Amino acid sequence: MGEFISILMMSVAIGMDAFSVSLGLGMRKIRLKRIAFIGIVIGLFHILMPFLGIIVGKLISEQIGDWTTLAGGLLLFGIGAHMLFSAFNHESARVEQTVGLGLIILALSVSIDSFSVGFSLGLSGVKTALTLILFGASSMVLTWAGMILGRKVHGFLGAYSGILGGSILCGFGLYIMF
Repeated sequence: MGEFISILMMSVAIGMDAFSVSLGLGMRKIRLKRIAFIGIVIGLFHILMPFLGIIVGKLISEQIGDWTTLAGGLLLFGIGAHMLFSAFNHESARVEQTVGLGLIILALSVSIDSFSVGFSLGLSGVKTALTLILFGASSMVLTWAGMILGRKVHGFLGAYSGILGGSILCGFGLYIMF
């Protein structure tokens, strides 16, 4: 039971980055069906990345963990900067699409830190199936919660929501990098 609670707490901590990013993204006008799909994709990436980390953790040295964290921070900062610049571009009302490659990049950016966690867990011999299920479920639920909350806040912020959302992503990217 103690191991389950530890893994659950770790999965919630890992999913908090998805919550933060989803809060910013939810401020855009995204339909509920799309929010559900985005949460599922992010949840799947939070299963895939630690699984890959566990595999790689058994094959290579521990130094790669720092590089994945830096890459995740850079990706989040880049997405946030793009949102900020788009918010100031008045002639273009285009919103970043959370479909196709954009969705994959988003899911990768919020789940890449779980690769490092999976890497270290692979060395410790934790229960893999339980860990992966909890990581995926927690990040999926936290993504949904962030996007729904962001949607509610959007009505209060109006046009400034893009600036706030981009700022959240940039700040979180910088926090991960430093």
